[in-house]
Amino acid sequence: MKLCSACLLGINCRYDGRSKPSKKVLELARKEVLIPVCPEQLGGLPTPREQSELRGESVVTRSGKDITENLVRGAKQVLKIAKLFDVKEAILKQRSPSCGCGQIYDGTFTGTVIRGDGVTTALLKKHGIKVVSEEDL
Repeated sequence: MKLCSACLLGINCRYDGRSKPSKKVLELARKEVLIPVCPEQLGGLPTPREQSELRGESVVTRSGKDITENLVRGAKQVLKIAKLFDVKEAILKQRSPSCGCGQIYDGTFTGTVIRGDGVTTALLKKHGIKVVSEEDL
């Protein structure tokens, strides 16, 4: 059993109200249980919502609103789900400010990618949960 970014399973929960289904993830879901999670929604943000990126230790929207608290709250909820089901691994959406694993956008909204982890990925890793991106499958 693994956690999985809900958008990778075809659930419309991304900032733009759409999904980002991954063929590899959908194939894996036929073989094992993947628990869909969306940290942004679990943190109280609506769908659709304004695009956001990590900028240093903060998460800001394109218009400059700080939504760090929402992403931290969502990450804590995802961790709670992981503990509830004794999950040891997660497959999360690459470059997301919540779910990015090894790659995130740089906070300039120019499409520039830098090394780093999203808020949820960082928290899960801190608690010993292995996180991979859909691109690593």
